[in-house]
Amino acid sequence: MDYEKHCICVLDASTYVGFWILKGLLSRGYTVHAAIQRNGLESEIEKEITELKKVHEERLSIFTIDVLDYHSIHLALKGCTGLFCCLDSSDGYDEKIVDWEVRGAINVVEACAQTESIEKVVFTSSLTAAIWRENISSEIDIDERSWTKTLSEQAAWALAMDRMVNMVSINSGLVLGPCVTQQNPLSTTSYLNGAAQMYENGVLAFVDVDFLVDVHIRALEDSSTCGRYFCFNQIVNTEQEAVKLAEKYACEGSEVFTERLRTKKLNKLVESTACY
Repeated sequence: MDYEKHCICVLDASTYVGFWILKGLLSRGYTVHAAIQRNGLESEIEKEITELKKVHEERLSIFTIDVLDYHSIHLALKGCTGLFCCLDSSDGYDEKIVDWEVRGAINVVEACAQTESIEKVVFTSSLTAAIWRENISSEIDIDERSWTKTLSEQAAWALAMDRMVNMVSINSGLVLGPCVTQQNPLSTTSYLNGAAQMYENGVLAFVDVDFLVDVHIRALEDSSTCGRYFCFNQIVNTEQEAVKLAEKYACEGSEVFTERLRTKKLNKLVESTACY
């Protein structure tokens, strides 16, 4: 299908990854609905989206939504054929936020199921949804078949299968890119809280935001994509690599550990669309 003639929704476009996906879509000629959750004072990303609106007035529409309000989501999806779902709280992570993410994921998928024009959903998740568990050190290889108790992605998948929503999830490593520590501080800190353990287990990985955006858009455009995709550029498994990461993000490591994350499925997607 030629998605360039269609409208795509990015929710929440004010998150770090959501914003970069929004910019990637606009640069590729898409029409975009930027669904934004307002949390008090206007963030730097929200200000940048407002500026983008001035440049892409005919192709960018901004919607204020609340993921706990199904109707506001449904309104933002109207006329769209695809959705990038990038839920990320700006208030850190605790039981309350986990519950918010689960309820939000359910509302988003349900809204997609009730929007006839939606043909595909790309759900942004984290590698921690596959690697953050007690028995991880006993596994030789870790790929998309691995799961943890990350409730929001599981809730989204359960409802998507029940409602027959065509969904793909991208499970990324630590996201690196311009201004990431300023514009994505809580998510970065949360990921790095377990950096030492992930490093020792050979599963501490990072991904450049440009590559992550490219993978998201390929996942939308390629009709053969399905299920989950691990997405990262490099695994941090040597002291030298850990030191480089620590210089920016304050994680530590002094030994070399075996890499056990695998991206065979993602490699097939990237190779098959390399000519696009």
